Amino acid sequence: MSVDFAHDGIVQRVLAGIDITVGRGSFVSLIGPSGCGKSTLLKVMAGLLTPSEGTITVGGLAPGEAAKRHMIGLVFQEATLLPWKTALENAAFLLTVGGRATPKDVALDKAMAMLRLVKLEAAANKLPSQLSGGMRQRVAIARALALDPEVLLMDEPFGALDAITREEMSRGLLDIWERTGKTIVLVTHSIDEAVFLSRDVHVMATNPARIIETLPIDLPAHRDEETFDLPAFAQAESRLRHLLIQSHAVQPIGTSAIGAQPRAGERR
Repeated sequence: MSVDFAHDGIVQRVLAGIDITVGRGSFVSLIGPSGCGKSTLLKVMAGLLTPSEGTITVGGLAPGEAAKRHMIGLVFQEATLLPWKTALENAAFLLTVGGRATPKDVALDKAMAMLRLVKLEAAANKLPSQLSGGMRQRVAIARALALDPEVLLMDEPFGALDAITREEMSRGLLDIWERTGKTIVLVTHSIDEAVFLSRDVHVMATNPARIIETLPIDLPAHRDEETFDLPAFAQAESRLRHLLIQSHAVQPIGTSAIGAQPRAGERR
């Protein structure tokens, strides 16, 4: 799968030959240099961008159709909550709009269940201005989960948080994944975060963006504070650091060198 952007009559390939499969219930991360196309790839998965070549599916459907069926949940770096609505109302918001709107009382019940899942039920009646950055991001995660999506796409969701809050949010996200069995695709710049959370990490290079290696993370299924001290954690961290250094040194691919036979990656 490849994506081209056109500007002033010049066509530039921004994603080249992406060919990955994300299994149902897995947790994978995309990591690479700033501007390498991680967010662009996530937008293609979400149906916000259309591939120029090749195809992509979510549970056997085109991403746009999957999104219409509430099969995809999105969480961005900024929580983007409506300032005049409470945490509960924000968490219910996506259920109450569009052609598949849920009755308000049902939507609020689902939203409250998700606030409990992210351990924020006590703040249900607070406005965003009364919440910390980490709490606002938990509301955003609850909002996405309220749709009961099969796939949760997350674009640097903890990037704006301080280090301690970021670690707490990572542990909370892992707990949510273990309890819900959702398929999660995470864009991150943090090597530690990618290793701690993921079962596979896809490393990207740029000019154009492509995946240069997929690294399976060989760690115990259940992860906690002690996971950071395991030799396997250090080995995975070292390998990813080496790959990221390599990704900066990888030479750009010329237009004529781009493969024209992409194979569709199925995401479930």
